[in-house]
Amino acid sequence: MQRMLPGTRALRTLEAAGRHLNFTRAAEELGLTPAAVSAQIKEIEGQLGTVLFTRTSRRIQLTPAGTVLFEAVGDALDNLHQAANRARKVARGSAHVRLSLGPRFATHWLLPRLSRFREANPGLELTFDITDRVRDFDLDDVDAAIRFGKGRYTGACSERLFATDVVPVCSPKLMEAGDNPKEPKDLVYHTLCHVDCQTDDMIWPSWSTWMAAAGIDDFDDSRCMAFTDSSHVVQAVVDSNVIGLVELALIENDLAQGRLVRLFDIGVSVADEYAYHLVYPHRNSKDPGIQALRRWLVNEAESRVMASDVSIGGEDA
Repeated sequence: MQRMLPGTRALRTLEAAGRHLNFTRAAEELGLTPAAVSAQIKEIEGQLGTVLFTRTSRRIQLTPAGTVLFEAVGDALDNLHQAANRARKVARGSAHVRLSLGPRFATHWLLPRLSRFREANPGLELTFDITDRVRDFDLDDVDAAIRFGKGRYTGACSERLFATDVVPVCSPKLMEAGDNPKEPKDLVYHTLCHVDCQTDDMIWPSWSTWMAAAGIDDFDDSRCMAFTDSSHVVQAVVDSNVIGLVELALIENDLAQGRLVRLFDIGVSVADEYAYHLVYPHRNSKDPGIQALRRWLVNEAESRVMASDVSIGGEDA
């Protein structure tokens, strides 16, 4: 007679316990108590008539039978996740694209342009997954993503949108107070802040990098303030009259609205190999919705570059 198989929730518990080999850590991941995890494992063992874990006072270990089931359950859950993801995409149809992107890019670059996208694509619905996590197109409910990197992603198409550079900015209040620096070396008398982070093997440009580009080689950066998020740098500039080093591409709307003021025409490239990309699976390369989004993003990126070139030319003139 065929035995009853454990349900999906119980199998998730088994997979987490087998992966962590620790009921407490499995419980934290699943939002359960360790006692509840232990009880579910015992219930599965009772249903199958098989011991899956050996237990001591200090650790648990999969039995040979437990290892077989753990590996099969992991594959089965992955297949279920992928099938559910494909089902959601089929239900949405090609007139609906779900885009994953980071909060900074969403807030400072995409959202100010979103009305233009909707005007250009009235029949296409665009929804968002806002996160800095790199989503898995097979397992997560997303159709495409904006990623910052070198543009090489296994199993995916990558469309380069634009590179980025960092520039110094201040608040209009600082300018109105007459305390604005007249030349780069004057910045040493101000509180300076920047983003301190690393992408892959690339370290984000700091004030020392910018000062070197401005011809100031003996700059002491010990008094600079470092933040892990560029939004915090922008907020500090607005609220505290410090001077910040931020991505030009992500503050263009703030500059246009007069919330920030750019100082000097010196910018430092983040890295030649790195840029913002639209990324989507190879299997969706012919999808009409993704292609419409790709065309619009490329056009917006090209328009931004041309506008930037005109602006810089005007300043030089």
